[in-house]
Amino acid sequence: MNGSVRIGHVVGVPLRMHWSVPLLVVLFAYGLGRQTLPVITPGRSTVVYALAGVVGAALLTGSLLLHETAHAAIARRKQISVEDVTLWALGGITRMGRPQTAAAAFAVAVSGPLTSLLIGGVALGAGFGLSQLSLWEVPAVVLVWLGWANVILGVFNLLPAVPLDGGRVVQALLWWRTGDRDRADLVASRGGQVMGALLVAVGWVSVLRGMPSGLWLAFIGLFVMVVAGSERRRATLQSALHGIRVVDAMSSPVETGADWLTVQRFIEEVAVHTGHSAVPLLDFEGRPSGMAQLRRLAAIPVAQRAELRVRDVATPLSHCAVAAPDELLTEALEKLSLRAGLPILVVDAGHLVGIVTAKDVSRLMQRHTLSGRAGAG
Repeated sequence: MNGSVRIGHVVGVPLRMHWSVPLLVVLFAYGLGRQTLPVITPGRSTVVYALAGVVGAALLTGSLLLHETAHAAIARRKQISVEDVTLWALGGITRMGRPQTAAAAFAVAVSGPLTSLLIGGVALGAGFGLSQLSLWEVPAVVLVWLGWANVILGVFNLLPAVPLDGGRVVQALLWWRTGDRDRADLVASRGGQVMGALLVAVGWVSVLRGMPSGLWLAFIGLFVMVVAGSERRRATLQSALHGIRVVDAMSSPVETGADWLTVQRFIEEVAVHTGHSAVPLLDFEGRPSGMAQLRRLAAIPVAQRAELRVRDVATPLSHCAVAAPDELLTEALEKLSLRAGLPILVVDAGHLVGIVTAKDVSRLMQRHTLSGRAGAG
């Protein structure tokens, strides 16, 4: 996610934090320390309220992290690739590959809300227990606040709206029920758009009735609508490309360049003559070694172009999207979220045999649309 920085690892997965998280912590700490605690436990010092507010906000952020960690841990257990976990103002995002079974999809989706509900139950139990001790009133209120926050988080995430966890649960159940993954994705994404619109409407009505918190609900609804729309487009793409193999989509032969050339020679002999923004590279043995991005070559100072080899400034093959000719195109495209994106290099027995570009995918989509219209006619 743009605006996030890497801060460590969790369950072997890179952990990132968006710039909005510190702002979220401040808002929670202020609300708890300046509003909730003084009303429920009056008579304490400002320092006590402030410290308790910060602790409570930190604990809530930690519970959000545990929610996303549950997703990542179950995904890895189900052999699903996980790119990273990012915390941000609306909770968190775990970027991962697509589950291969409905059962795996269900387990990953439900793990987050169950974790939040479990944390909420434990915190509420501890808070109500401590409330019986006179000297522990402030910690008790913090725990009860944390518990209810997690219960609300868990219940809200179970709303049947993609990208909320409840929407993922609906996807998994429809997939299991119908056996049609693409149809399940399409139905769930449409439901997400409808639910998002309802959240926006409820939030806006709340604002008109004098409840500023409705803005937050409207913002969440807008986010749900945007992501659900994106998922609907992806589901449509998956349906259009169903059963098509990479060999049927690729362009061949491929325009390539030698990776041992200097940047200057590569520009003069290859770049200025190509109609592409990226050119695959071959090594001395004729095997693919990476991809040269023309915009990156253009940014190299002229004085250095005669010294640098193009392979030294190119994207290495390990960071490129690579597929076999007989691989399903949908499966190859699923890897793009965890790699560099299009184009896809098609490699057979160590040799480059084709390339799949955005134009190739667009051509297939247009063909699908035309055949659909012809069938309807």
